[in-house]
Amino acid sequence: MNKKVLMIATVPSMIGQFNMNNINILIDLGYEVHVACDWSDTSIWTEDRKSDLKKSLDSLNVKYFQINYSRSIFNLCKHIIAYMQTFKLLQKYKYSFVHCHTPIAGTIARLVCKRKHIKCIYTAHGFHFFKGGPKSSWIIFYPIEKILSKYTDVLITINDEDYAIATNKFKAKKVVKVPGVGVDVNKFKRNTKDRLKYRTSLGLSENDFLILSVGELSNRKNHSTIIKAIFLLNNKRVKYLIVGRGNELDNLKKLINDLSMQDQVFLLGFRTDVVQLCNCSDLFAFPSKREGLGLAAIEAMATGLPILTSNINGINDYSINGITGFKYSPEDIEGFSNGIKNLEESKELMNSMKVNCVNISKNYSIDLVNEIMEKLYKSI
Repeated sequence: MNKKVLMIATVPSMIGQFNMNNINILIDLGYEVHVACDWSDTSIWTEDRKSDLKKSLDSLNVKYFQINYSRSIFNLCKHIIAYMQTFKLLQKYKYSFVHCHTPIAGTIARLVCKRKHIKCIYTAHGFHFFKGGPKSSWIIFYPIEKILSKYTDVLITINDEDYAIATNKFKAKKVVKVPGVGVDVNKFKRNTKDRLKYRTSLGLSENDFLILSVGELSNRKNHSTIIKAIFLLNNKRVKYLIVGRGNELDNLKKLINDLSMQDQVFLLGFRTDVVQLCNCSDLFAFPSKREGLGLAAIEAMATGLPILTSNINGINDYSINGITGFKYSPEDIEGFSNGIKNLEESKELMNSMKVNCVNISKNYSIDLVNEIMEKLYKSI
């Protein structure tokens, strides 16, 4: 009988975007892999994307289950239902271990694993509490994570700040730092061959100074700060592309209209051509208010794009002020505006930063991450 392992996350996007490599590693190691998440969630992924993920899992003979996990910590009734569903799933299948992700699903999974005496790996994709973060996050999430760490066989962190907290304050049996989920540095490689052709297809010219952001349209991703920073410049040459879906779409549209920036800021929605968009851009903006690490920014660095970022938790691991670009407090509109101006006016500075970004991105290569994860799975 095959060894079985269960992968748990609150929403399907966490599986599809960040765990397909882990699933393949587990399959190669001889495990039968199951997945559990809330397939009814529509806050991030469309039905089409969820359908594509299911097809990918089917092709790998991975079973998937509906568990009513919630993204809201206050949805107690749904948490109780999810706990019971998770318990029944672990009761039915004799899993060798469970690998869980995201705070809510991770909390429920670890509680059930403790009760069922099943080994549990938990990946913290950025603790909700961090230096300079809201006090409410420290009050709510810190004690929960500290208590649950005692029930965690392996706690995986993805940035230096979280790793320090986990090793110094928590009680997990083992703490590991993994450099994110890995970047395919061969896929995200600088290639400007079709740069002008691609810009033309987007209605842009070679003379435009093009800034790109990729990420969910949410308050946490903070795209509005960059829009306001560009407005301060009063420079029509600066254009801004935003790739992603999310609940801030209407607010961003209103901001763009209120500032009369329809000819400078473009909301592109979900795209499958992020590599090409990186290669036709000049600068990548990543002003998040909280970020475990930030895969999109590292992918952009791999294509040789300087980065303009916030100066918070995971981003600080690779964003080095004056070396890879510039970084500021998430709400420092004037600072971001000055950063754009300095880079737009200096090709020499841009070129030196491009080289630095490519070199630093290699520390987050998918090959390195896969090697670490394979060793970890073998050790559990």
